[in-house]
Amino acid sequence: MTFRRVLFLLVGSTSLLLVSDRALAQASSERVSSERGSSENLVRTESSTGEAAAVNDTEEIGTEESGEFVMDGRHGRELSVHQYNPKSQLKLSVTNLDHAKFPVVDVHSHFFYRLRMNREALEDFVATMDRNRIAVCVSLDGKLGAQFQEQKDYLWKEHRDRFVLYANVDWRGDGSTDDPSTWACQRPGFAERTAEQLREAVELGASGLKLFKRFGLGYRNRDGSLIEIDDSRWDPIWAACGELEIPIIIHTADPAAFFDPVNERNERWEELSRHPDWSFHGKEHPSREELFAARNRMIAKHPKTQFIGAHIANSPEDLSLVSAWMDRYPNLWVEPASRINELGRQPRAAREFLIRYQDRLLFGTDGPWPEQRLRYYWRFFETDDEAFPYSEKEPPPQGLWQIDGVNLPPKVLRKLYYENAVKLIPGVRERVEAFAKQHSLD
Repeated sequence: MTFRRVLFLLVGSTSLLLVSDRALAQASSERVSSERGSSENLVRTESSTGEAAAVNDTEEIGTEESGEFVMDGRHGRELSVHQYNPKSQLKLSVTNLDHAKFPVVDVHSHFFYRLRMNREALEDFVATMDRNRIAVCVSLDGKLGAQFQEQKDYLWKEHRDRFVLYANVDWRGDGSTDDPSTWACQRPGFAERTAEQLREAVELGASGLKLFKRFGLGYRNRDGSLIEIDDSRWDPIWAACGELEIPIIIHTADPAAFFDPVNERNERWEELSRHPDWSFHGKEHPSREELFAARNRMIAKHPKTQFIGAHIANSPEDLSLVSAWMDRYPNLWVEPASRINELGRQPRAAREFLIRYQDRLLFGTDGPWPEQRLRYYWRFFETDDEAFPYSEKEPPPQGLWQIDGVNLPPKVLRKLYYENAVKLIPGVRERVEAFAKQHSLD
């Protein structure tokens, strides 16, 4: 089931949804104007600046001549967007998978940010890992210094054989949050000190480095300007990762819709209405293209360092673009954490992409998530089921649509789930082998 042609309206202070659907339109015998009265004949649509534009709803909304869509039939009835939860009438086969086909390495998880050091929650998720054949999770939340040790104590005290730890650059240090001029990264020799801290962290067990999206969208220079991803000041850090043979997983930019105006044309309007701080539309933010270009220059400048583009390099909406990057940069890998929602609405293109780049493909979820969501990952990658959810939440949190499976060949599944991670990430091989032996798996 897909959500077809929805027009978001703001009438007064109430958020409304006008549904252009044949069945709904035919079921309605009343025009919107008669339901509201002649004094309310203006429909207001919110612009990206929050200003309202008036449209006379006694006329047809859109014509072929105007270039806008023409509604099929009479005007639909008004309905709160949060109340619109249609039931699909499709009757399709369902493949219920309660675990992955092969052992899994989840290279993208956040145990500090999601579990908040809760020991009971950790034990519960380790049991979930066992049931789903997740051999290893890579926790990306180990900031260099004390927080890295905290993550190590939390995850390794009882389950060292199940978790791999990444470090994070501490850009701020002991500086003031509101005053970038006091941040550690503004002090001479920061990159060299960080590279040395990284070497020490590797000796303590770190297997990689995570760069969050605030690198390019949040961290700032002394003058308040954004720190650029390819700033040469940080080159010693990226070079050190290559020397230490640990990968960098980098989150650059965000979904394309997050850089568009938040209006009735934005396909993630519902999500952005709940998280307005996720919008990066406007001149105060760099464009998505600028961020990608800076990241790619960084990757090109450090060919001996392996980079993992988080979330399918954060451009799953345009796999031809990601393909061009993969062809151009042999040290770029990708993983699909929190992006099966995008891949699953283009299953043929996604399958072709995943098979073509199977040797630089990793598995990630952005979890830990509830078990039901994990099972949607197995269903997406392992079956050709159609029109199923990508999340256990209603409404779905990353776009009002459903997905189709890509049914990857076993050879590709093995590479996706664990073989490539074994080759790329230090500390993974021995953990996967121990898990497979313990659970009598191939």
